[in-house]
Amino acid sequence: MRFCFIIEEQYRHDSMPLVVARQLMERGHNVGLLEPSTTVTSLSTLAAESCHAYVLKTVSDGPGLSILQAAEASGIATINSSRAIRLVRDKAIFAAFAHAHGLPVPPSYFMVHPRLLKEIPPAVYPLVLKPANGSSGRGIYLLNSPGELAAVEVSGPSLCFFLAQRYVENPGHDIKLYVIGREVFAVAKKSPLHPDKAMESHAVPVKPEWHRLARCVCELAGLEIYGLDILETNGGPVIVDVNDFPSFGGVPGAASGIADYIVELARDSQRARGWPVFDRRGAQAMNGYTVREFRNSGAMVDESRRANGRYAVK
Repeated sequence: MRFCFIIEEQYRHDSMPLVVARQLMERGHNVGLLEPSTTVTSLSTLAAESCHAYVLKTVSDGPGLSILQAAEASGIATINSSRAIRLVRDKAIFAAFAHAHGLPVPPSYFMVHPRLLKEIPPAVYPLVLKPANGSSGRGIYLLNSPGELAAVEVSGPSLCFFLAQRYVENPGHDIKLYVIGREVFAVAKKSPLHPDKAMESHAVPVKPEWHRLARCVCELAGLEIYGLDILETNGGPVIVDVNDFPSFGGVPGAASGIADYIVELARDSQRARGWPVFDRRGAQAMNGYTVREFRNSGAMVDESRRANGRYAVK
């Protein structure tokens, strides 16, 4: 089968999702890498390239999502879907969606600048303030009262909208649920709100209520491969963040499991469209590169620019 991984500049040297691309290549599939920040993408030939699925690990306001949507518009399967990605990429949108569908999330407020927090009654505090399009725990503040607003620093043009959520009492660490289809894994991680509490990330058993919550988010949002940040509270798990295609750090065999699931999704999409399921043993390498070249090279990306704006996994 043929896959295209859209690699945003921020993740060019990260192991995820490149390690998944390598897994697929080693199994005989053909994989191309598309770097939107350095190439020109031919939109007029997307449908003719016979790619079975596009895969994207997004960044906030990155160009990759536009290309993913273009592939969808051309009838190509995408992982995750652009609708699901857009639903969770903006924390304010997901918060409203979660409240509307009865998912456990803290009371939430949207604002264009932290100074507007003075409009929220002091009785609502403590509040957790975060960029609506933020990631990796950056720019998060725990504010116990309006008097602490002076400590908030706003920088960068992308951090122009904010989400404030009521702080919920918890053990002082986060639980990260990693989801691959129906499989759910759990890792306990240090909380950015409690930097004074020393803790090493480690895998923990998935509680039944965590599994049910992860599956509910999957079905409501349409996500296939994603991460769910939750807090344990006396009233049950509470969602504080959702990430499409996270790092899966601390999950043994994650790359192999993700590769299996991507192939499964692509084949299901083919059958739904009535397309033939290609035999990977007879497939030709994308962009003229061979599987042998991939296996013998230590480089992840060939820097020779291809005419159609793609790199091949090497």
